[in-house]
Amino acid sequence: MNKKKVIVPLLSAAILFPTAANVLAETYQPISSVKSVEFVGMEAPDTYEERSAMYSEASAIVTLNDGSKKTVPLEYKSLARPGEVINGKVVGAAYDVNGNVIKDDKGNPYVSTAPDMNTLLTVNGKSGKLYLINHFESMPKNEIGNMPKAVYLNTVIQDKKTGELKITDIEPVDFSAYGGIWTPCAGTLSPWNTHLGSEEYEPNARAHEANPEKSDVTEFARNYYQDPNAIGNPYLYGYTTEITVHPNGKTKGVKHYSMGRLSFENVAVAPDQRTVYYGDDGSYTMSFMYVADKAKDLSAGTLYAAKWNQTSDQNGGAADIEWIKLGHANDNEIKELAKTVSFSDIFEVTTDAAYAKENGFTRIKAAGNDEWLKVKPGMEKAAAFLESRRYGAILGATAEFNKMETLTFNKADKKIYMAMSYVEKGMTKNPKDPVDDIQLPKLSAGAIYEMNTSAAQKDRGGNPIASDYVVTDMSALLLGEDLSAPDKDGNTANPDKMANPDNIAFSEKLRTLFIAEDSSMHTNNFGWAYNVDTKKLSRIVSAPDGGEVTGLQAIDDLNGHSYLMVGSQNPGNIGYFNLPSVDGK
Repeated sequence: MNKKKVIVPLLSAAILFPTAANVLAETYQPISSVKSVEFVGMEAPDTYEERSAMYSEASAIVTLNDGSKKTVPLEYKSLARPGEVINGKVVGAAYDVNGNVIKDDKGNPYVSTAPDMNTLLTVNGKSGKLYLINHFESMPKNEIGNMPKAVYLNTVIQDKKTGELKITDIEPVDFSAYGGIWTPCAGTLSPWNTHLGSEEYEPNARAHEANPEKSDVTEFARNYYQDPNAIGNPYLYGYTTEITVHPNGKTKGVKHYSMGRLSFENVAVAPDQRTVYYGDDGSYTMSFMYVADKAKDLSAGTLYAAKWNQTSDQNGGAADIEWIKLGHANDNEIKELAKTVSFSDIFEVTTDAAYAKENGFTRIKAAGNDEWLKVKPGMEKAAAFLESRRYGAILGATAEFNKMETLTFNKADKKIYMAMSYVEKGMTKNPKDPVDDIQLPKLSAGAIYEMNTSAAQKDRGGNPIASDYVVTDMSALLLGEDLSAPDKDGNTANPDKMANPDNIAFSEKLRTLFIAEDSSMHTNNFGWAYNVDTKKLSRIVSAPDGGEVTGLQAIDDLNGHSYLMVGSQNPGNIGYFNLPSVDGK
């Protein structure tokens, strides 16, 4: 059977920055004339060519206000490749503290093959410039070990008629004032037009203190500072980052210490521009909420951790959510603490259970660390913001979530969607764990949860929470399906359902949740479109075999065009589809 397709072939050691042709332009209609959009999914790849490529055979049915319809194929194009030189700079290269490219002994730059987040934004409205911020989640290791990671600002030009994009310049974002960037994973565009990023898998400060010379933090520091005698500081890493892009193309990057320290996958900001929810990736992780003192300013606020009070173990499970206040802080005070304190300054530790029970210790299992801890007098603030998960567990918050990934807001319905890539480990019944709040059947293919928010809520201590967007409950919205045995293509999860959701992004106008997979259960990872009203799930893109789908960003209107940023890593791509747009009225 002859199939119409647009395929981007795999290139050796290269990452493509794909785009999509302007679907709306194919209808020759202005945004205001489009009433609705329905995605028509593609079949799973079934040839070697398809399985080795980043491609789409999906389409969109565009319904106009006059009732007429047009079916438009989705198309996928390339922007740039890591290792390629743009305006004298190498895409995806690692940089040291002085802004120099880090090279091997043959003079070749270390180049990432793991792009993750894309944030496309405009400065000064329609007449302003476009910029694209990219995360590069990992780097090849050198003889020292752990390498500094990279975040890039790309200058972009847009064809106002077709919507096609082109990168004309790239520049690494400077985080030298903060010790560089640690494992930047997902991110989002804030409501006030800044990029909110992440530092995933925060280094274990207890393990570092036990052997600082051999820790991955020290490896990182020696590469970043180009100093063989440097000793790393774990408390410099594990934060939400924020990048402001100025009209002249200059950037300012900060880390928000007052938002706590954990394994940030991404953050999602409520419509009040003050309330923020986190994805905390890894095993035995925790759900957090942050309420900033001021709108559009994340430099000071109150941090809360969630308690899961289970109400059902059926269909992915459900729970009422209770919030435990960890503390209030501002960035500057926690940044100063991060420079000076160590793990042993904050906690007492024992391995003697009998002694621990008699002397006020608490057994926790945060991030898989099964340990007896007690906060030292006067160190509660340091514990809350430098060891947020450990401190939350001591206070009774649930530290049993597994592979909690990205979150995204549905503003119209006041809901949040959360990807849980694997419902395993701490989320199953484990009577030997210190606590066992979450007791769900194992679902390796994962789930997406829906959380409802409400105003006039109180924390566990009975104190009002100063937000109209407090999560009150959560339940599974969309489930993967484990197979009892691999199918003929090697899938261990149903290929016609999503598996191991990672990046998710919601389009308000399309009423569509876009889902990117990071799965070993599908032979190829897929990207999906899920309409939250019709409940229709459509496969819209397939990544190369071994490649994780990454970098989702749904853009409803950018100078008259709509985009879905989407790519893959290992092998890598970063890019977007142009999508039909729906009249905001």
